[in-house]
Amino acid sequence: MQNIIFRIIRKFPPEISHDITLKLLKLNFNKKKIFHDPILYQHIFGFDFSNPIGMAAGFDKNVEIVNPLLKLGFGFVEVGTVTPKPQYGNDKPRIFRLNDDFAIINHLGFNNKGSDFAKKQLKKLNLNTLSKGIVGINISINKDSSNYIDDYNYCLEKLGPHAHYVTINISSPNTPGLRDIQNRGQIEKLVQSLQNKKNTFPLLENTPIFFKISPDLDEEQIRDIALISLANNIDGLIISNSTIDRPTLLKSNLKNEIGGLSGKPLFLKSTIILKQMYTLTNGQIPLIGVGGISNALECYEKIKAGASLVQLYTALVYEGPEIINNILSELINLLKTDGYKNVKEAIGRDV
Repeated sequence: MQNIIFRIIRKFPPEISHDITLKLLKLNFNKKKIFHDPILYQHIFGFDFSNPIGMAAGFDKNVEIVNPLLKLGFGFVEVGTVTPKPQYGNDKPRIFRLNDDFAIINHLGFNNKGSDFAKKQLKKLNLNTLSKGIVGINISINKDSSNYIDDYNYCLEKLGPHAHYVTINISSPNTPGLRDIQNRGQIEKLVQSLQNKKNTFPLLENTPIFFKISPDLDEEQIRDIALISLANNIDGLIISNSTIDRPTLLKSNLKNEIGGLSGKPLFLKSTIILKQMYTLTNGQIPLIGVGGISNALECYEKIKAGASLVQLYTALVYEGPEIINNILSELINLLKTDGYKNVKEAIGRDV
């Protein structure tokens, strides 16, 4: 029934469809029992993850449907991206469905209600009462920012104490200049500033900080980020954001719209970078694999490529909410078939 409703919703333009979906999820209409299997359990970053599948940032930008998303079966939910001040984002239309390619192009530009609103929403959640659910907050800069380091530090101090972890988004293609922060001098400066904030602000003492990187990095940038991550004890890396590349195999007539491409065409590219980063960091830094996951086998491939956790978004748009339980049940079978007693035993096995 849920999937039928979501198929109807998908007949609307993408942004209207998304707004309707949020409203429906707020009604908590999901009555399906979520199963838990100890084979999927992991203790990472000091937290208990009931399963490795997370909701990627961008779906719940303003921290409005965390509990409903956890009830769909996600082991963790990443909200945001949140910027210090509210902002409208880029002009509409700014989301395009590439139905023939099982993909989406978005040019949203961090549209969100700002850090004040996000803080209120996070405080309402009361993380200690969430049942087996981990919540991360994805933060970045305003488009008119005059000092990107100040913006990140502001959001980290304001929102970090109210989430289980914080993701530093330096890789969206839709904010001019943002991806330049991934270059060696800039990212190192940012990492050290955030680590200093964490070390001098007691409420952030136990809050892991992740960095979300682009799939469009060259070999030198990937090596630099690996070395900087190891040298500065970065807690984790999320690999990866959307791509500005347009693979030649894309069929949709919307393929040349401006923005970041996500979904199935991103799977191979993001998984290759995931493997590279796992190798370059010697498996010492937990990685979260994102990009193009639409079934359990692809989820399993990300894990064997080095991901401790995975995230999805586009597949939920195309397949509906039942995809979560489907992936979980099939992933359990894949792990058991290969003789693993726990999902952590499979991490990096293909590298």
